[in-house]
Amino acid sequence: MITGGAGYIGAHVVRAMTGAGERIVVLDDVSTGNAARLPAGVPLVRGTFLDRLLLDRTFAEYDVTGVLHLAAKKQVGESVAQPLTYYRENVHGLGVLLEAVVSAGVRRFVLSSSAAVYGTPDADLVTEDTPCRPINPYGETKLAGEWLLRATGRAHGLATACLRYFNVAGAAAPELADTGVYNVVPMFFERLSAHEPVRIFGDDYPTPDGTCIRDYVHVVDLADAHLAAARRVATPAGTGDLTVNLGSGTGVSVRELAEVVADVTGRREHAPVVRPRRPGDPARVVASYDLAAKELGWLPRLDVRAMVESAWAGWLHTHGERRG
Repeated sequence: MITGGAGYIGAHVVRAMTGAGERIVVLDDVSTGNAARLPAGVPLVRGTFLDRLLLDRTFAEYDVTGVLHLAAKKQVGESVAQPLTYYRENVHGLGVLLEAVVSAGVRRFVLSSSAAVYGTPDADLVTEDTPCRPINPYGETKLAGEWLLRATGRAHGLATACLRYFNVAGAAAPELADTGVYNVVPMFFERLSAHEPVRIFGDDYPTPDGTCIRDYVHVVDLADAHLAAARRVATPAGTGDLTVNLGSGTGVSVRELAEVVADVTGRREHAPVVRPRRPGDPARVVASYDLAAKELGWLPRLDVRAMVESAWAGWLHTHGERRG
């Protein structure tokens, strides 16, 4: 069962799993997802993972043997304004889901986590041993979710994996593209589509061009990592807990990303404008994916230009623009 399987990342995970021959059922309330993203033949159960009776029925009806839990609240600013909502969905909701998992005898669980658990790390490459010091309620709830999953796994014999995403971008196909404007790439597209300059928040960081450096991972690569994790927890070698970073291992500055976006879109009528720094933005956050390579046999394959090109095709598909 994939929770949130009709969402942007979830739909890519569904495609990777079904493409590899896995049998899938999706649980999604479609509040931010789109049922049209799902391949033909994949059953969709409409509802929330906070509904215990619905979970019990779904586990029994579809003979579920493992869960990939992607459904969650995930906007940093919103989490600051609505911490109770985030703790209810991301921590209490996970608890409800795990209670149903234990009751149904399910023994495999993969959790969508986030690099937000690290906060503002002081490291050239962030490893899984980098201290976790989240700086907002979203990051706190993801870290608490990891703790809850590991404790449940130890107590009830679940094989578990926590996948810490870095910055996700791109699309496998235009119809699967991210339709929200919450991440930097669609934010850039929105500004350019309105014939306005993209905004860079701070250009006085201790980096080569003064702008923040981030790690971007293609959603197709991310989906492949979920398939690898799901298969690992289904093997004797996958018992216990695994926690891995999922990133490209390559740092891209905000100014470099803006240049790639301008090149791909052809929108160069305005130079980027610099705004003051945003509180809490670290200068550099780049993942080490060595552990994912070792434990999952996973390597990122697609670069930032491929992410921007596929994301732009999706933006045009969704917003009906003409190129140029």
